[in-house]
Amino acid sequence: MKLSELAKEVKGAKLLGGDAEFSSLCTDSRVAGKGDLFFCIPGTRTDAHLFASEAEERGAAAVVCERDAGVSLPQLVVPDAREGMARVAAAFYRHPERRLKLIGVTGTNGKTTVTHMLYEIFTAAKRPAGRIGTLGARYGQTFVSPGLTTPDPVALFSLLSDMADAGTEYVVMEVSAHALALRKTEPILFDLGVFTNLTQDHLDFFGDMEKYGAAKKLLFTRRHCREGILNADDPFSRELGEIPFTTYGIETPADCFAIVEEETLYGTRMLLNLEDELAEVRLNMTGRYNVGNALAAATAAHKLGVSCEAIAEGLGNTRVDGRLEHVATYRGGEVFVDFAHTPDGIVKALGAVRPHCKGKLTILFGCGGDRDRKKRPLMGEAAARHADFTVITSDNPRYEDPAAIISEIAEGFAKVSQNYVAIEDRDEATKYALGLLGEGDVLLIAGKGGETEQEIMGIKYSYNDKTIVKSLLENP
Repeated sequence: MKLSELAKEVKGAKLLGGDAEFSSLCTDSRVAGKGDLFFCIPGTRTDAHLFASEAEERGAAAVVCERDAGVSLPQLVVPDAREGMARVAAAFYRHPERRLKLIGVTGTNGKTTVTHMLYEIFTAAKRPAGRIGTLGARYGQTFVSPGLTTPDPVALFSLLSDMADAGTEYVVMEVSAHALALRKTEPILFDLGVFTNLTQDHLDFFGDMEKYGAAKKLLFTRRHCREGILNADDPFSRELGEIPFTTYGIETPADCFAIVEEETLYGTRMLLNLEDELAEVRLNMTGRYNVGNALAAATAAHKLGVSCEAIAEGLGNTRVDGRLEHVATYRGGEVFVDFAHTPDGIVKALGAVRPHCKGKLTILFGCGGDRDRKKRPLMGEAAARHADFTVITSDNPRYEDPAAIISEIAEGFAKVSQNYVAIEDRDEATKYALGLLGEGDVLLIAGKGGETEQEIMGIKYSYNDKTIVKSLLENP
């Protein structure tokens, strides 16, 4: 492909140093090779313009940049390198976003569950589908291992191209606030945008809730989405009315709503009213927030013409790795693993199991390092208010001292209660928590969900909460 062809894709782009032919896209100068188009992306820690010369030495054919990168290669100079990368990647992969029906799901919590639910609904409806998100990507018989919640543009449009070429018709994907702020999905006009909720998270990146919310809002604009599916129970939905929308809700009057008929620790039976069409659903998940997630998915599917029968079947088939997942019964107590990693997530996960807990409710959790520090004491306070006992431990400390993170969580906890213990080693913490279980008790191991790694000082070690629980119970 020629660089000049791509200049037409980015408003305000200019060619510098002539035209060039390239055969692949590259974002890392260390692995650049012959025929690559290298992207000079300014980052939070460094600026890839500084590495353009390395890419040139390794054989790159041209660069995309925001300013003269100081190389002899042809350059496509664009006003915004991140938007330019997304638009160039989409064009390079023959605009797969135009060959698919795309549903974007955004919100602080619930994105992964809603995308899995929609994927299962499309599958039940015999509509070839794919999903992209925190737990990886899937289409047909192909599975792509997890990376970022929303892949970077080169990986994203390559994946969408593969999906389209394989005959996929519908793709449901998680669209994070980071992805929206960094313009990863810039060329995509989503057929539907689904909003789950807005609660505190990622303030290390956005600074405050106003900026975080503004990033979410970008999805629900005319240039990025045709129609919205909005959570009437979340006040932020009122700010997302630029495009036509349909609402769903449990507590608030909405276009689509649910009547919960039976709730147990292991599942929920409910009747969904989807704009006066009814679907009787048996969900293999407990908790009112999962009723909300099911409503979000059902409302989106109904808007796309899927039958209530297929919606009910798909929701009944949904199982999501590490999302309030029952993993063991031990000494009469039940063990669940969940991804809850925000104050709101902890409140909702504990609230989901509390009505079914006949004994003591214990939670084990930590907070990630190099992330939003402001939420740590809030998570501690949430656990103190909603659990009977808490084991505070380590969770992806990255480059921070795990003990310091635990201390910040404990500050919030101590405002309410002293019913906690701090055990830095997550294996030992899990062993301790399992040892507390008795008849009728529930243990919620939160924060990591289906994650398979623990990141410490830049090294990612193999780690999975479910595997650890199984190992400890087999070798007490």
